[in-house]
Order: sequence, then C-alpha cells, then structure tokens
Amino acid sequence: MQPTEIMTTKQLISEINKALDQVPVSALSNILAYLNSLKGKSEEEIKKASQLRRILEEDKRLLERLAK
Repeated sequence: MQPTEIMTTKQLISEINKALDQVPVSALSNILAYLNSLKGKSEEEIKKASQLRRILEEDKRLLERLAK
C-alpha cells in the first residue's frame, strides 16, 4: 500500500507492525518512547512538532552540504 493512499486505522496499524518487524531491535525503545510522547497531545501539537522536525532535518542537510 502506498503512503499517499487513505488507509483505515486497521490498515495503518497493520502497516506499522510490518515496518516494526523490519526495524532493528535497538531502535524499538526509541520508537516506543516517541509514541509515548505523543500521548495526550492534540493533533495540532503533533502537526506543529512534525513540521518543526522536518524543517530542522532540512536545515541539517543544508548545513552539512555547505560544510563540505
């Protein structure tokens, strides 16, 4: 299933489980911590945090390229 397709909650959970099966065990605790950090947050808070993370990742890549 392509990420751009609209999925039901069950389909999303199934795809997440498939992805988790392919993640190294050492990363699972970080994933769990991230998921726990989302508990109790509004959709708006999650959206803002996601956008900020994307911006910081883009800035990091740009800075790395400029440093070369």
